[in-house]
Amino acid sequence: MTGGDALARQLAREGIRDIFGVPGVQLDYAVDGLARLPATSPIAYWNTRHEQATSYMADGYSRSTGRIGTCMVVPGPGLLNALAGVSTAYACSSRVLCISGQIPSDAIGRGLGLLHEIPDQSRILGTLTKWSARAESPRQVAPLVHEAVHQLRSGRPRPVGLEIPPDVLQATAEVSLLEPVAHDEPLAPDPAAVVRGARLLASAERPVIYAGGGAVAGNASQPLRRLAELLQCPVVMSPNGRGALDDRHPLALTWLAGRAPLSEADLVLGVGSRFLTGQDQLALAPGARCVLLNVEPGDLADPRHPDVAILGDAALGLSALCDELAGTGRSDGSGRRVWLDLDDVRRWAEDIQAQIEPQYSWVRALRAALPEDGILVNEFTQVGYMSQAAFPVYHPRSYISPGYQGTLGYGFPTALGARVANPDTPVLSISGDGGFGWGLSELSTARKFGIGLVTVVFNDQAYGNVRRAQVQQFDGRIFGSELLNPDFVDMAESFGVRGARATTPGELEGLLRETLGPAAEPVLIDVPVGVMPQPFRHLRESPVPKLRPAPLG
Repeated sequence: MTGGDALARQLAREGIRDIFGVPGVQLDYAVDGLARLPATSPIAYWNTRHEQATSYMADGYSRSTGRIGTCMVVPGPGLLNALAGVSTAYACSSRVLCISGQIPSDAIGRGLGLLHEIPDQSRILGTLTKWSARAESPRQVAPLVHEAVHQLRSGRPRPVGLEIPPDVLQATAEVSLLEPVAHDEPLAPDPAAVVRGARLLASAERPVIYAGGGAVAGNASQPLRRLAELLQCPVVMSPNGRGALDDRHPLALTWLAGRAPLSEADLVLGVGSRFLTGQDQLALAPGARCVLLNVEPGDLADPRHPDVAILGDAALGLSALCDELAGTGRSDGSGRRVWLDLDDVRRWAEDIQAQIEPQYSWVRALRAALPEDGILVNEFTQVGYMSQAAFPVYHPRSYISPGYQGTLGYGFPTALGARVANPDTPVLSISGDGGFGWGLSELSTARKFGIGLVTVVFNDQAYGNVRRAQVQQFDGRIFGSELLNPDFVDMAESFGVRGARATTPGELEGLLRETLGPAAEPVLIDVPVGVMPQPFRHLRESPVPKLRPAPLG
């Protein structure tokens, strides 16, 4: 078979059922291999209008399900376009397989100026993936696909890369396909470290659990809840860890509300978190001890200085801590009670959020309209910043953000991928007009494939953060931050997508209730807004109140 056939057939064997791609001459035989797959094991090919969308869609596909999201692009500029999404997947612990074309094998590294050639493409791809390789013959294609899937399913979830030159895709050879990768056993924690960590937890008077994105990526919600209830301690979720515990759970706190208990905790257990704010370790109360649990060794190292570091899978590590604590007699939490009044803490956070208008009203409209199991893909926009703290999240993988990468423009295409992966679940994308402009051509993709995504664009005719900073910091000089937008409703309709406009939170809620149903039709809602206040000063700098002890009884 050709190398292209080997690629397609091994991907199908490994369970890949969707590929997001842009075709091109270096990928002709790869695309033909997909077209020649038997009807019993097809792979859907979702061709986009820009390579950036392929990796974003793969990321949304993966993070909303935990499955592998796959993108395929031509070399050089195609790969460079896709790397924005790959870098977001890298930051957010997402299982993305990035398949890239190459220039012909005999020209690699020679600097001949061939079509799409860039210097040392393999090294560039390798810097943004946990593993990458290049196939040098058709016989190597299937084993490398197999290894790529093994890497994706073991250790920390992160993207991997596979390059295949066009001559390798076209050449024919006797190829042996491999049986699909068995699911690897997750990394078990060191029992001695678990014992030390459990002892600290058992002796703490004011413990707090801090759950990051790794708690979600590691499917650790059930043991997280068990441990929290055993210890009767609050669980603070980072912006990337939202949904690790249902926000309605009596021990669940957003990162905003969590500022209060973190300021007085005598022990913090960090799970699946980089445990950094900017460049420094998360600020803890003076004298507080720290236990970190992470599957990534680098996230247990400097500048963090934990009293106990537990290297291991989040779910296995939390379960082991529960089992060890059960041996101390604290098997059900009946011997403890929460050390602070969490309802009082939530009221404090609610009061802060209520001061930030109109963002808070828009966020409340989003939550009121989105069904409980719906997925919100949160872009970097004024309402999006507010959603990081004020949008209640009820299920793991139902809230998607760009993490520390802060990728403007990622939201719309990422949400398309999430909707492809979850055809029976409502998916809502919120963007600003600036970020939406990155991928607005993917309205064509949404219409072509009938991807039933509802997209809300908060339209202030500017890069809002930049404009506000210029006004506040530079004597009101506005330079390079204002935008000229099309009429988004007319533009959507020109693509065959339903367009609508909402001017109040009530109107938006009504439109969302109407459109977030089972219909598999894309919708774009334009929301004209004015200048909004900076939310971060209120959210991050409001003085933490004196904590009240939990009420008796």
